[in-house]
Amino acid sequence: MSAANGTMKALTFVLQGETFAIDAGRVREILDLVPITEVPNAHPFVPGLINVRGRVVPLADLRVVFGMERPEPDVNTRIVVFEVDIDGEPAISGILADEVRDVADIDSSSIEPAPKVGMRWRAEFVKGIGRRGDEFIIIPDIERIFASQSRLLTVAEGA
Repeated sequence: MSAANGTMKALTFVLQGETFAIDAGRVREILDLVPITEVPNAHPFVPGLINVRGRVVPLADLRVVFGMERPEPDVNTRIVVFEVDIDGEPAISGILADEVRDVADIDSSSIEPAPKVGMRWRAEFVKGIGRRGDEFIIIPDIERIFASQSRLLTVAEGA
């Protein structure tokens, strides 16, 4: 998460008005909303599949894990395609974002552990809370989230 100079280069995006950040080095591309092939009986975390340059990629929705509402997509909705380790193997996945903001350097000294109380999200799915100016940035533990949901991704990829 931290670079040698003590910063995290992160892609920031918005989910239900909250700013989140993931390691920018794992991001493959950012797409406008593309057609989503729904998978019958799929879990809401992985509602469907998308075609990324001829490759079938599962589309995950972090809002499900964080107990957020799922608004209808709009002109700002994007899909972030990135690499994640699932059970020790690299995999490509997409996540829905209400809006993608920018690539930012987050000083690692500004990142604190997620508080155990007072959060509306499960603390085990939050790696830390960073600050940029007056803004708080949630850094989800993508590996832990996807590991907890890996069976769902396997089902979606096999559909």
